[in-house]
Amino acid sequence: MSQHRLSLPWICSALLLSACASLSPAPQIQPAEELAALFGSEWQRNLRENPVTASALGDRRYNGQWPDLSLTAIEASHAADLDALEALRAIDASALNAEQALNQRLFENQLAMRVEGHAYGQFLIPLNQRGGVQTLDELTGRLRFSQRQDYLDWIARLQALGRYVDQHIALMRTGMLAEIVPPKVIMERVAPQIEKQLVARPEDSGFYAPFKNFPDSFSEDERAKLANSGRAAIEEVVLPAYRRFAEFFNDVYLPACRSSIGASALPDGEAFYAYRSRLYTTTELSPDEIHQLGLSEVARIRAQMEGIIAELKFQGSFAEFLEFLRSDPQFYFQTGEEILREYRNIAKRIDPELVKLFGTLPRMPYGVKAIPEAIAPDTTTAYYYPGAPDGSRAGYFYANLYRPEVRPKFEMEALTVHEAMPGHHLQIAIAQELGELPEFRRYSGYTAFVEGWGLYSESLGEALGLYTDPYSKFGQLTYEMWRAVRLVVDTGMHAQGWSRQQAIDYFKANAGKAEHDIINEIDRYIAWPGQALAYKIGELKIKELRARAETRLAGNFDIRAFHDTVLGAGAVPLDVLEDRVEAWMAAAEAERAP
Repeated sequence: MSQHRLSLPWICSALLLSACASLSPAPQIQPAEELAALFGSEWQRNLRENPVTASALGDRRYNGQWPDLSLTAIEASHAADLDALEALRAIDASALNAEQALNQRLFENQLAMRVEGHAYGQFLIPLNQRGGVQTLDELTGRLRFSQRQDYLDWIARLQALGRYVDQHIALMRTGMLAEIVPPKVIMERVAPQIEKQLVARPEDSGFYAPFKNFPDSFSEDERAKLANSGRAAIEEVVLPAYRRFAEFFNDVYLPACRSSIGASALPDGEAFYAYRSRLYTTTELSPDEIHQLGLSEVARIRAQMEGIIAELKFQGSFAEFLEFLRSDPQFYFQTGEEILREYRNIAKRIDPELVKLFGTLPRMPYGVKAIPEAIAPDTTTAYYYPGAPDGSRAGYFYANLYRPEVRPKFEMEALTVHEAMPGHHLQIAIAQELGELPEFRRYSGYTAFVEGWGLYSESLGEALGLYTDPYSKFGQLTYEMWRAVRLVVDTGMHAQGWSRQQAIDYFKANAGKAEHDIINEIDRYIAWPGQALAYKIGELKIKELRARAETRLAGNFDIRAFHDTVLGAGAVPLDVLEDRVEAWMAAAEAERAP
């Protein structure tokens, strides 16, 4: 018995310890772990809410879905943004290292800007002349169709397209009630784009394209079954949906669009445009300050252009020289095929020269393609589409081949540098390959940085063996002038009451671009308030930082190290970029200190 009595306290102590252990708090999650978990969960939410983006990134999980554009889903996403912002701000920044603190700061900036923007209701304008529900068939060129499930997912998307179209109609009806509608002059361009979807046979639809090209491994029976299912979905869902949409758009929506062009005409429009200016430039510059900066840049670049005209001994005025460039056949190819071939030749000439300027080059390859014919008449000269991070799709520079007679040869080198290498492809591919960064930094960006880098890259052309004749150099200056003009006309139309024609005339008087391109550009700025401000603002900051570094480091300035520093953290706001370059300069000075 004594043994039992002696063992009782031990048993009680063990039970007590066990009970205490069960009541003790769980180990605290460290702030860095909490931050990483939040980044991970928010990224997954982003992919769920944006299945087309997920598909473009090579994530097949949501390939059968479209985004949910119901007002309920939009408000739920906004509420989730608010919750994420609260959770982010609750994480103790003092317990994070410098890189983690920067991640927190950047994510807070992105969330806060998104939350602020929600109040202006731009989600009620879900399309414009540059793309939207009327051009969804273009997605087929950006997806993989290598296995049976890819085709089943595409069929599921086709079967869900009617709901997606109806959600667009519902948003646009709500926008009409709230007086949040786009300018009629740009939406008139959309009607023909919708019309192109109304084909007589399902096989003529762009949505049917995947069923015309199966992998060799598919049996004839499998191909037939999938093609029949795709054909049925287009006939029974897709075409009726576009007929509904065409009727609504032409009879109801287009007549309700506004005659004004400026963002200032929208509800709370002045505040909205000031917000967009901050969003796209990542600065606190006001629209008026940006307008004045634009006027100054136009005057500076104009003087350089006139110097080239004098060098060419052209007998005539500046306006007459621009008209000469627009009209003389020597400056134009006759066919789109010739244009595409020349862009590819320029790209191949650039690639071997890049090692002179960059220590780090991306692994992702790139190609040059034609912009789809359906949108070519209404879109800009070119654009870039990133490669898939999993390596399943290369990056592509898309060139506009529509109407070769308005696409001058002398601008092709600058455009290739901007859209491909060392512009968008190099910068975006490097960012995607920065595996130590959270996804929101690798796969998203700040327009002032991304487009500022693209424009800055144009100034590197001479170091890459380009702009060897005066006309090509004038073309590079024309492109720089184009971005300076943007500062003037974008703020002019959206904040100062300029008319569309006034903006076109100002553009035409200062840049040697063809009138067709100028009109398309002005209409793009009307549809996309503030975005066009980012290019020049970003470029000027990068050039300012380079000049500062060249002065401070003098003979020790290393252009390759400077570029690697600028690109080494992905796209960041301009103040963060300045901090990075300042830290790099300080480290370089410390290295050479005695």
